[in-house]
Amino acid sequence: MTTTPHFTLASLVIDCQDAHALGDFYARLLGWEVKASEPDWVHLRSPDGALGLSLQGEPEYEPPLWPEEPGAQQKMLHLDIRVDDLGPAVRHAVSLGATEAVAQPQSDVRVLLDPAGHPFCLFLAPVE
Repeated sequence: MTTTPHFTLASLVIDCQDAHALGDFYARLLGWEVKASEPDWVHLRSPDGALGLSLQGEPEYEPPLWPEEPGAQQKMLHLDIRVDDLGPAVRHAVSLGATEAVAQPQSDVRVLLDPAGHPFCLFLAPVE
């Protein structure tokens, strides 16, 4: 009988031109601490230690296009970040270097682009 090995997702890795600049952006946006830093690598960890986010510098990095267009660099994934107040959260993200995307899919979600051009979404926490 074979047993299934145990898998634990430890970190998401995002490619970019400058790992340190993007690591600084996400550390300030999320309030996370830099846990490891190398010339082309920065690793952040959530305060509870449950999730990691790593930024990897790639010299040939091309930012994705939002919204997607045929023949252009497509996004592979995006981060969904829950916030308690959408307007102030968007303004804070923009003050850190994000840009608000022109295309917005719905009123309770805001699509922004991080400084490396990756789309990420801010969305309202559901009312309980």
